[in-house]
Amino acid sequence: MRNTSPASAEELIQRQLDACNARDIDAFMACWSEQARYFEFPSTSLAAGAAAIRERHLARFKDPILFGKLISRTTVGNKVIDREIVARTFPEGPGTIDVVAIYEIGRDKIVNAWFIFGNPEIADVAGV
Repeated sequence: MRNTSPASAEELIQRQLDACNARDIDAFMACWSEQARYFEFPSTSLAAGAAAIRERHLARFKDPILFGKLISRTTVGNKVIDREIVARTFPEGPGTIDVVAIYEIGRDKIVNAWFIFGNPEIADVAGV
């Protein structure tokens, strides 16, 4: 790993998750390189560059139920791999989704991120 220890890489990703859960866009973006790229695994581009990542998350941060619960985290070289259960509002309604996130770290910033998305589970509120 260049310029980032495994512990500091994990700390960076935890700061990013905490900022996301707090909907703090400035703290969130402080974790990302200006040239960062954001993909749906393996190679579908979702956002390229900090401005596009910021715009994507400004919209997402408006969701009142947005919350990522960390299930597991491991570090291999300059990659941090998280598994999270994310609560958010889908077009069909509120629910959760299983997400695996692979973050590539360089110079103490996220330079690339790949996301593997499970199937959304929409909350059954009809019977409540």
